[in-house]
Amino acid sequence: MKKGIIGKKIGMTQIFDEKGNVIPVTVIETQGNIVTQVKTEETDGYNSIQLGYGEIKDKHINKPEKGHFAKAKLENKKHLREFRLESVEGYKVGDEVKAEIFTTGEKVDVQGTSKGKGFQGVIKRHGQSRGPMGHGSMYHRRPGSMGSTSTPGRVFKGKKLPGHMGKVTVTIQNLEVVSVDMDKNVILVKGSVPGPKGAILKVKSAARATK
Repeated sequence: MKKGIIGKKIGMTQIFDEKGNVIPVTVIETQGNIVTQVKTEETDGYNSIQLGYGEIKDKHINKPEKGHFAKAKLENKKHLREFRLESVEGYKVGDEVKAEIFTTGEKVDVQGTSKGKGFQGVIKRHGQSRGPMGHGSMYHRRPGSMGSTSTPGRVFKGKKLPGHMGKVTVTIQNLEVVSVDMDKNVILVKGSVPGPKGAILKVKSAARATK
């Protein structure tokens, strides 16, 4: 059964399993997920729920957002995310979704925005090798050949060049849920997830679950 929740990356730590092995985990806090909208096949053509997460002052949201929350009779939420489900039975506007929807050992996909690296050259951005470092080289960390001076006489699309690096949407698939703390509404996921500490994440059932 498909399910999903919004979370905040608290950071990474490590825990020990029953055999004493060290497991690196990411701590994801999910406190305060509220259903702000329910979509059905009859009204919208597909089944999904929209979740709201995080508090925000009234002066920091626009009129359409204010109307959206007023219609649902809910407090303003800073982040909205939609999750497609096989069925929306049991969900209604105003319900709280907690970390307990996931179980230990379950596989999940975690989506977030990667760390921004700013403007970077081809060596850091694409992993290319540097040129000769001799004094007469004049070609140390620049991009490779742009093509010959003949036909077609242009740079092909897709040429790896310097530019903005990072701050893109990234999805890490098939991460294992190591533990779920229902009291603190926290999920511990094996491995790393996109973004810095405090990043907003979408945690959802694995699309291509593997054992």
